[in-house]
Amino acid sequence: MISLTVSTVGFGFFSYGRKRSRLPQLSAGLCLMVYPYFVGSVPWMLAVGAAMLAGLWLSLRMGL
Repeated sequence: MISLTVSTVGFGFFSYGRKRSRLPQLSAGLCLMVYPYFVGSVPWMLAVGAAMLAGLWLSLRMGL
């Protein structure tokens, strides 16, 4: 269930990034959609997802 939620959030970012031609949202969305296939543990899945979202936030805060 967590992987479905993470992938749905990733799809939202991917769609937004594609429509607005925004590379940070596009790449973060693609990563969020793909990585749950490679991570089996729920705590690791949440930690990696939080790190990706923090990286997206930081890149947007820096003005990319």
